Amino acid sequence: MSGTRDRILHLLKTKGPQGAAELARRLQITSMAVRQHLAALEERRLVAFDEERRGVGRPRRIWRLAPEAIDRFPDSHGELAVGMLEAMRRTFGDEGLERLVAERSRAQLRAYGGRMPEGPVAKRVQALAAIRSEEGYMAEWSRERDGTLLLVENHCPICAAARACQGLCAGELQLFRELLGVPVEREEHILAGARRCTYRIRPKGRSPKSPARGGGHPRK
Repeated sequence: MSGTRDRILHLLKTKGPQGAAELARRLQITSMAVRQHLAALEERRLVAFDEERRGVGRPRRIWRLAPEAIDRFPDSHGELAVGMLEAMRRTFGDEGLERLVAERSRAQLRAYGGRMPEGPVAKRVQALAAIRSEEGYMAEWSRERDGTLLLVENHCPICAAARACQGLCAGELQLFRELLGVPVEREEHILAGARRCTYRIRPKGRSPKSPARGGGHPRK
């Protein structure tokens, strides 16, 4: 597969469904070239489209990833992980599995904590996004207009395992709270049908209506 087609798949994964013109603008190539790549990807059943009507004229095609494209992103050996979790549950019971998940969370806290910089929460969120990206979560962060921070994970490399053991997701939410030391809430969840997981992080002393201060990345 060409590099351009890989980039199209990556954009549809990280930025969500969009039209050919939007993709062309992001890739800095012509809309005609994008449509040719999309046609090739559709033939391979990696993308699909929905038609969006806007008044008169032809409907606009909004392109999205097809289910078959998910396999192109890392899954951290999902089938093996699910099998291991099922074996653990049979051997140790639900309580034993919960203890193992808790130990995993403690190990993550130690490993992540050793890489967290000193300073403002935003700096730590930026470091956390980098760590999660290294692990295949395709993470990014932004500062919102109200001063809160948003951590976005566009992919879940342990999705199959998380479906088999809900405690993994609960453990990661608690991990973020302990690591950052501020309130963290999950607003979107891949396991609930969203295309990504998003976490809203509220620095201490920041009210929901407070104006944003400082820099940060623009909202994605």
